[in-house]
Amino acid sequence: MERNPMRRQLAVMRQSLFDQGYLDEQFIQLEELQDDANPNFVEEVVTLYYRDSARLILNIEQAVERKPFDFNKLDGYMHQFKGSSSSIGAKKVKAESTLFREYCKSGNGEGCMRTFQQMKKEYATLRKKLEAYFQLARQAGPMETACRPK
Repeated sequence: MERNPMRRQLAVMRQSLFDQGYLDEQFIQLEELQDDANPNFVEEVVTLYYRDSARLILNIEQAVERKPFDFNKLDGYMHQFKGSSSSIGAKKVKAESTLFREYCKSGNGEGCMRTFQQMKKEYATLRKKLEAYFQLARQAGPMETACRPK
C-alpha cells in the first residue's frame, strides 16, 4: 500500500518539473527509451550529463575570466553545453545557453557574464530537483511506462 502514495508523489513531482519549465519534450523521449532491460536509463543519462557538463562549465568559467573575451571560444563552449542540455530536456538551462550565445555573437561581455551566472543557477536548481526526483523514483520502485505530461 505504501507504493501507491509514493507513486502519486513521484508523478506530481515529475509534472511540476514540466509545469515550472525545467524540462521539455526531450526528457519524455528519454523516458520512452527506458525499459525493463535498462530500468535506470534516464537517471544514468542525466548523471552522465552532469558529470560531463561540469567540465564545460569549468572551461566557460576560465574563458570568461580572461580579458578581452574570446567570444568565438565562449560561443563554442556554450554550443557544446547547450547541445548536452538539450539532450536531457533541460529547458531553462537551454534557454539561458541560447541567450549567452546571442550575447557572444553581439560581443556583449556583460550580457555573457550575467547570463552565465543565471545559467549556472538554473543548472544547479535542476540538478537538485532531478536528484530528489530520482531518489524518490528509486524508493517507489520500477516505473510502469513513460507517459506524457498534461
